Amino acid sequence: ITALAVVVVIIAIVVVRTALFTSKQIKVEPAASITIDGTKAAERLCKAVSFTTISHQDPAKFDKAVFLELHAFLQRSFPKAHAVLKKEVINGCSLLYTWKGKNPSLKPIVLMGHMDVVPIEPGTEGQWTHPPFSGKIADGFIWGRGTLDVKENVTGLLEAVEYLAAKGFEPSRTVYLAFGHDEEIGGDSGARKIAEILEKRGVKCEFVLDEGGSITDGIVKGIDAPVALIGIAEKGYLSIELSVECEGGHSSMPPRHTGVAILSRAITRLDEKPFPSRIDGPARLMFDTLGREMPLGNRIALANLWLLSGLIKSQLSKVPSMAASLHTTMAPTMFQGSPKENVLPSRPSAVVNFRILPGESIKSVMGYVEKTIGDPQVKLKIVGHANDPSPVSNIQSEAYTSIASSIKRLFPSAVVSPYLVLGGTDSKHFVKLSESVFRFIPIPLKAEDLKRMHGTNERIPIKDYENCVRFFIVLIQKTAR
Repeated sequence: ITALAVVVVIIAIVVVRTALFTSKQIKVEPAASITIDGTKAAERLCKAVSFTTISHQDPAKFDKAVFLELHAFLQRSFPKAHAVLKKEVINGCSLLYTWKGKNPSLKPIVLMGHMDVVPIEPGTEGQWTHPPFSGKIADGFIWGRGTLDVKENVTGLLEAVEYLAAKGFEPSRTVYLAFGHDEEIGGDSGARKIAEILEKRGVKCEFVLDEGGSITDGIVKGIDAPVALIGIAEKGYLSIELSVECEGGHSSMPPRHTGVAILSRAITRLDEKPFPSRIDGPARLMFDTLGREMPLGNRIALANLWLLSGLIKSQLSKVPSMAASLHTTMAPTMFQGSPKENVLPSRPSAVVNFRILPGESIKSVMGYVEKTIGDPQVKLKIVGHANDPSPVSNIQSEAYTSIASSIKRLFPSAVVSPYLVLGGTDSKHFVKLSESVFRFIPIPLKAEDLKRMHGTNERIPIKDYENCVRFFIVLIQKTAR
């Protein structure tokens, strides 16, 4: 009888929780028609794409002149915007624009983009339908590197200011446009410097909006509608070099355990003991939001994580993109041994890249790695840039609601949800300026489009770019009025 009573209680709790698990989507009126010259806007983005503003890992390859050429093009192309904006060149190549508000008591907002792009992978140039820096308009698309990541933000924001300035709009709160020049290699010389300057000026912001989320189409299983994902946090970044100091020499007389074997064993131990998964933080908020829009079976499961979290984690762990939302990931990316096949390396090394889940830190990851390897012969060293996960922004804030409602006004069928950005953005440098840092660009993306970012045949539909401009217009009108 006791066991039966327990089962009845559990079933009752499941039923009640599922019944209360209803939609959280905002109800708003559609935006009024915004007429922009899509052809001219597309041509301006095309020209911006033609500037080879590439971020290379090798600083010697940096071409400052091409960034200055892009600056000059933006100045010529958006005269009304530049008439109302104060322009500052930061650290030689980044841009900070200030549209001064009428009410200094209101906190400003920061809208972000970056001007740099990743290189074209050598040997793939001929695989592009149109040359990667042609900025070609064809078949309803704008083609080229940066059309998705993320020159559409740079020109799209300036298009919005150009439109609003022509209409006589004057913001009540100050609007900053922040365009870094080295986001693809960490943003230390660009966005970080912009953020430091604003911090020194005592600026505290209502919110910051950068790239990161998008409107996914057919990617979120169980939801037929487009899903607009607003990044409320991003994972931290860390690369650790593992190395072994050992005796070199001829491979015909190896020791019982070579340095490469010791190093390989360390990598294997890490691979066999991944960081534990958990459904909390941004991931829990995302599932709590999206689960309410899913079929009954999914709703039952996601409404009752207290009971079924183990099963859900097991299923989600089979999908790499979902698994990455639940734990700190680690991936060996580089391995260096001997320069010749018959020489024992005296210092074999490997680099493991970690993307750190909110709630963990560089320090905790270092401790986990050291404990898991458990071998003092393996030395650990942080290489490259590293940063802890960002704070998690509040989805109950007015800023989040304003962004969500602006999305719904232009994309009424979209389901809006918070989520965790798995990569990194320049917004990480702005967390001292605001408690509300979000990541979203209003571009619909299918699974095939995700491969185009940093890949071959990057492109954006002209109609989607027009809506990108409209979104920034609506957002500025709502939040800076």
